[in-house]
Amino acid sequence: MRLVYNRALALRTDAFYQEQKRIGYQETSGALTQWKKQEDLHFLKEVSSVPLQQSLRHLQSAFSNFCEGRAKYPNFKKKRNGGSATFTKSSFTLKEGKVFLAKCDEPLKIRWSRQLPRNSYPSSITVKLTPSGKWFISILCDTKIMPKPTSIKQIGVDLGIDALVTTSDGMKFQNPKSLRKAHQKLRRLNKSLARQQKGSNNRYKARLKLANLHDKIANTRKDKLHKITSQLITENQVIVAETLNVKGMLKNHKLAQAIHDASWGELIRQLEYKANWYGRSFVKIDQWFPSSKRCHCCGHIIDKLPLKIREWDCPKCNTHHDRDENAGKNILAAGLAVIACGATVRPNSYKDGGGCNEAGNNSCEAVKTRKRSKSSEESPPSKTKARSAKS
Repeated sequence: MRLVYNRALALRTDAFYQEQKRIGYQETSGALTQWKKQEDLHFLKEVSSVPLQQSLRHLQSAFSNFCEGRAKYPNFKKKRNGGSATFTKSSFTLKEGKVFLAKCDEPLKIRWSRQLPRNSYPSSITVKLTPSGKWFISILCDTKIMPKPTSIKQIGVDLGIDALVTTSDGMKFQNPKSLRKAHQKLRRLNKSLARQQKGSNNRYKARLKLANLHDKIANTRKDKLHKITSQLITENQVIVAETLNVKGMLKNHKLAQAIHDASWGELIRQLEYKANWYGRSFVKIDQWFPSSKRCHCCGHIIDKLPLKIREWDCPKCNTHHDRDENAGKNILAAGLAVIACGATVRPNSYKDGGGCNEAGNNSCEAVKTRKRSKSSEESPPSKTKARSAKS
């Protein structure tokens, strides 16, 4: 699969740069047929054609994402990074808990992590090899997920670094900081890998140790995120979170590693799809909403609130605030306004009394209306209006 993917990628790249010609899935599929006829590639006939065709479809999807600006230009796959092979319905059989792949005489030796859902048949199977040398099988099934019982609780979620999640009711989930805790060991294993001679068995062993440590860091992070999101979805009917500009935050090099380790984007993604699964309402508010600087009691907004200040007193109503908890309450209030009004809200400055304006409706009509109102306010009066006023 890696060989077919890399050859197809090289074919499409050379055709574009040398002949200014675009090659799609059909052309690469025809090239695959010719590759099978070559003597040095005769082994491609020994495996099922389905995973080979799936690798070409994955390459087509990668080019589609690149052309639409969602991803960078596709890269060549490397052997040390592992790989995967996808089998559709026509290329595997499931009998009595055993999986038989096409052109394989014996079933795969599987240690099941959980049972398949009842009355469901897999639509595809993906066999994956991780960089640490472990094999996994991912089975895709079409099944109906039952919604959870309705709850009366509503909650706002503020994301952070020390406290990964702070809710509007004062609950805090600590950040495991798996990358930071393993930083010294990562440095030691990276140095050990760099000292080994390329191609030697010692280098191979050192690479496996480093890959296993990366797996442990990633698994610790994923486990914590799944536990947090599952608890929030189970206990609350409405969950509100703010839209974060993570890409812009990463420009702060002092906090970039901590932000990467926190995985805010993955946490929001899990909340979103789990809310769709279990019949919950998940709302994302505007990223410019001043949730931390706004007093949830009187609506007063302070000018500045540095990150080092974790608690502050409102100068208007003298209420003492925990920074993250106050932000969670403001996020919840803004989310409820989104549900009621159908658009996000952004508060005015404290000079205007801290009221709220509709600011998140980004439809074409709303944008045109705001532009017209802004231009009418800033543009000078026309000559006809000036003459009529003079007369």
